[in-house]
Parts: sequence; C-alpha cells; structure tokens
Amino acid sequence: MNTDFIKGVVVPIITCIDKDEMIDEAKMREQVDYVIDGGVSGILAYGSNGEFYMIEEDEMERGLKIMVDQAAGRVPVYFGIGAISTKKCVRLAKMAVANGAASVSILQPMFLKPTFDELFTHFKTIADAIPDTPVLLYNNPGRVGYGMTAKLVTKLAHEVPNIVGMKDTSGDITQLQEFIRQNRDVDFKVFGGKDTLLYASMCHGAVGGVCTAANFMPELITDIYNKFVAGDINGSLEAQFKLNPVRLSMDPASFPVAAKDMANLRGRDIGDPYTPSLPTPEGPVLDNIKKAMKDAGLID
Repeated sequence: MNTDFIKGVVVPIITCIDKDEMIDEAKMREQVDYVIDGGVSGILAYGSNGEFYMIEEDEMERGLKIMVDQAAGRVPVYFGIGAISTKKCVRLAKMAVANGAASVSILQPMFLKPTFDELFTHFKTIADAIPDTPVLLYNNPGRVGYGMTAKLVTKLAHEVPNIVGMKDTSGDITQLQEFIRQNRDVDFKVFGGKDTLLYASMCHGAVGGVCTAANFMPELITDIYNKFVAGDINGSLEAQFKLNPVRLSMDPASFPVAAKDMANLRGRDIGDPYTPSLPTPEGPVLDNIKKAMKDAGLID
C-alpha cells in the first residue's frame, strides 16, 4: 500500500456555505484552488474546522465530489470521519473511497467513554471495511473528552494493516513522540495537529501537520514545513515564530468561527459558519485578530 503521499501540510479545509447552509460550490472550488496554490500537500475534507458535525451525509458526498474534482489529482484529498456509531463510520468510509478519497481520518467517538477493547474494535471495523485504503487515526482529546493511549495506537498500527498513521492534536509533545517512537518499525506516519507546534512536531519525527492556518495563510504555514525539510532549521523556527501570534489570536474566538473570520479578512469571501455559530463580532477579540494579522503582513 502506497503511503508516500502522507506528508507535508494538509489543510482541514473550511466548508464554504451559502445563506441556506448548503455547500457553495463556486466558493468551495475557489478555496480548493487557493490552498493548493498556497502550497499545501493535501486537503482534509470535513475535519474539525470543516464543521463535519453540522453536515448531512448526502451533502458531505456532494461536497467531497466537488473537492476531488477541483483538486484534479494535484494533491490528495483525505476524508474526515467523526461519527459516533461504528455503523455510520463504516458507511461514510465506503462512501468516501467510492468518491475518490485517497485516505480517511477517523476521530475517536465523541460523548462516549469507550474502553480499550471498544475503541480497538471500532477503529479496526472501519479500517477492515476499506482494506485497500490508508486509514489515519485522529486523536483530539480536547474536543472528545478523552485521548488515545500509545498502547492502543501501537496495537492498531501493528495489527491492522491499513491503519498507517494518525493526526495528534493533544498538544502533548511527549505523547506525540511516543506515538512515533513506538511505531517507527512499521513506518507509521504521524501528523502534528497543532499549528503552533508544527516545527516541534517535525523535530520529533512527524511527517508534517494538519494545519487550520493553511485555510487563510498557507504561505506562512507551508514555509515552516518547506524550510525544515530543506534543512534550514533556523529558518523553519523563525517561520514558526512568525505564524504563532496569528494562530494564537484565534483562541479567544468561538470555535470554529475564527478560521472563516480570518479567511474573510484576507478577502476570501468564504461566508459564515453554520449556526448556532456566528461570525466574531466587532470588539476586543476581533481587534486582536486583526492586529496579529496586520503585524504578520497578512492584511493592511
């Protein structure tokens, strides 16, 4: 199974919607071109910042077809799965593969408190349903309420042939390092999931990052990766330092609206988030975002 494409800066692409909260095809195609032109190595449809939790299955399928068509093989399109039930996750995985997804990424089930065996069976069942497709795990304890252990990840990486990597958004560098260390014998590929830790993640062996910032400042986040792989370690660190204030300015805003706010501030005309989320109102939070973007040279 070829996994060479699993690397670089992958963008969890924002889902562009119209006033009726349906995917806006024209804007979605423009966003695909924008991030590819900005240098990303892949597109993740329906990651956390893609608001997957808001979108019906038929609309997900329509959007995926649009993204795959517009990407036209220039970069791989990954498909994010965040459903709770194993049955629904299997259905989504099969749909994604049928519509051209190069890989699927599976978030641990929200709301539940599953045991080790329940989680192992969940991930294995989904992966087994698409045996010829690379599968990534997605560890996001901040949103789910619990994390994946290195023991679980190692068992999955060694016993399920097409579970070939993961995205780790724990923000815990020791945890990320253990995911890499314990599975390097099977070429398990780990993406960092924190934009502010892309440089640090790569120092510990990550193959890249799944980075929200690529939606609105792809030139800054890809600069960190490109300089690192070119051997310009100091330049990569300085690029990380340039990006961090902008990325950190997002945190006081309501999740996940800041990515769309910042894209719109750059003139992208992305549209609004799904309700009940609303664009960040005028005030100190938006002022701080604007200041950080101006200081980084992203807006005038």
